[in-house]
Amino acid sequence: MYCGARAFAEAFPGLPQVACFDSSFHRSMPEVAQTYALPQDVRDAGVRHWGYHGISYDYISRQVPKFAPSARRVIAAHLGGGASLCAMLDGRSIETTMGFAGLSGLPMATRSGDVPARALFYLLRSKLYDDASLETMLYQHSGLLGLSGISGDMRVLQDNAAPRAVAAVEHFVYAMAKFAGAYAAVLGGLDAFVFTAGIGENSAPLRAALCARMAWLGVRLDAAANASNGPRISTPDSKVSFWVIPTNEELMIAQHTLALTRPHLCDDGRQGS
Repeated sequence: MYCGARAFAEAFPGLPQVACFDSSFHRSMPEVAQTYALPQDVRDAGVRHWGYHGISYDYISRQVPKFAPSARRVIAAHLGGGASLCAMLDGRSIETTMGFAGLSGLPMATRSGDVPARALFYLLRSKLYDDASLETMLYQHSGLLGLSGISGDMRVLQDNAAPRAVAAVEHFVYAMAKFAGAYAAVLGGLDAFVFTAGIGENSAPLRAALCARMAWLGVRLDAAANASNGPRISTPDSKVSFWVIPTNEELMIAQHTLALTRPHLCDDGRQGS
């Protein structure tokens, strides 16, 4: 990216360039959430909980007040080829499932999600993988694809009755429920939950499955609203409101660019569309 930016600067010296980092939104996380229990020199080298999908979560944080104005404690689920959850308090990130890189947390289309570090040492020392092939396996052959042996595409798996396809979908829902429960604890309760991105916006069965696992929080699903993709998919008496809100990362990048290059045109850098 740096080489490309430098080439543009040389070719078009008067052209402003703006970089929007997917990790920036998560810098509001408390220090305890950003810190790994590692020696100081390792942490000084940049090993910390960075978090990703921040541009999407930034957009969602600006949309939530339009749908649920009183919701302060929110979990947003960006579910696509890459997948993560983010706990937000008053529109600010306080925890997210992706960590140092885009591999940890939820299982994804082809990425593993959380794997015990000791298992990776075992694979390396057993000579089953070297560092390059291990990285390829974790990023390209794991997740839903690795679990099912069929596909990393949620649409394909939900239309397939093979036991491994069913198990892969169940594993994905289980992981979401596990993190959602933890994040409800971190937030001190939960007011709203938002589904977004390709799977989140379009998979009614997956949304229903997660709502069923979160019934202990007083969640009540509106089946008809869920089938039509919302926006609200919980009943009026549900203790936590559930929503489907399409994300718009391109618009978010455009708004940040406008705020930096033409600040006089922006009333508030936190305004959404």
